[in-house]
Amino acid sequence: MTSAEIEKIFRDETGRALATLIRLVGDFDLAEDALQEAFAAALERWPSTEVPANPRAWLVNVARNKAIDRIRRQISFREKEAELTHEAMLDAEILPEEDCLVLDDDMLRLIFTCCHPSFATEVQVALTLRTVCGLSTAQVARAFVVSEEAMGQRLVRAKQKIRLARIPYEVPERDALSLRLRGVLAVIYLVFTEGYVATSGEALMRPDLAREAIRLARLLDTLMPGRREVKGLLALMLLHDARRAGRQTEGGDIVLLEEQDRMLWDQSQITEGLKLVEEALLLPGRAEAYAVQAAIAALHARAPNFQDTDWKQIAGLYEVLLRISPSPVIELNHAAAVSMVDGPARALDLIDALQARGGLDGYELLPAVRADLLRRLGRHQAAREAYLAATAATQLEPLRRLYARRLAELDC
Repeated sequence: MTSAEIEKIFRDETGRALATLIRLVGDFDLAEDALQEAFAAALERWPSTEVPANPRAWLVNVARNKAIDRIRRQISFREKEAELTHEAMLDAEILPEEDCLVLDDDMLRLIFTCCHPSFATEVQVALTLRTVCGLSTAQVARAFVVSEEAMGQRLVRAKQKIRLARIPYEVPERDALSLRLRGVLAVIYLVFTEGYVATSGEALMRPDLAREAIRLARLLDTLMPGRREVKGLLALMLLHDARRAGRQTEGGDIVLLEEQDRMLWDQSQITEGLKLVEEALLLPGRAEAYAVQAAIAALHARAPNFQDTDWKQIAGLYEVLLRISPSPVIELNHAAAVSMVDGPARALDLIDALQARGGLDGYELLPAVRADLLRRLGRHQAAREAYLAATAATQLEPLRRLYARRLAELDC
């Protein structure tokens, strides 16, 4: 097996392996360091031997042993040993059969730990992106438009708080679930978003993260049945992920929605997603953001082609979304929908007003959407400048290639 193949296994398994290790050793940094040592051992051994049937279990076992070796070198080992023994006894307890699939899921436990209500929402999200998604501190910092040093300090303080305050590594009791639900849903969606469009690198998508987010949402739907926001989020992710096969060429270049072969879309996921959208919208209560976004995705999924999409209804749903969950990103998406109803000039006015307010400073897709509107209006010089700004703002190579193609078209 080559180093590249081993690295892919590690990339696919890191999230769940790290979650299990954090449960076993009770310390984020120790678990991360031990897993890195296990990966180094895999790179040394696996090329010359048969890869284990369960690579994740191998990595966890090796990392756990390395973590224990480290703990033994510490003065407080006996105290820590007793703590690990207690955790092992808890792990050995038999849970009720109907709860095993949910409560014995280390990734979900890790997300609930990161989303403890004592943390601010941005800390919850940042900590989960770092640990669950495996993003580097620099990548997380870019997502929050702060310096790497500042983000590093936030993450260190959060991990220290979990350790010193002995925040339990568990899915909370059912009566406490709602307190963390908003943060957990936001985190799961961010995990999916990183899988759907990567923050940086050579690949447009990370399907492993998208699949993991969908799996976690299914677990959450089992844990908290009948919740509109949970069903809405699951539907939204299924409908987006259903387009995966049509979103890029064999060479890894982006295929835009208007150019996608809809025969490549996963019809089974679309059917499931549409059913969940209907269930979410029929549940009693106020309109909820994920359900509305899922309804928008459903309109795209039902449309026979790009031109026949119900853009007027999509623009209307974005207006609903702006009332219940206002944000600059929703405004940007609303403007893009308006361009298909009222034309690019009206949409450009909305985006210029948004840009003037400073609501999306540093958001890399703003210049890209603006460039596309300018291109459609025939304002090629302004479009060229906007595409150059979009290119400078992104670290994702498929997006850079897309903008390069657009620039080349403007020069023709």
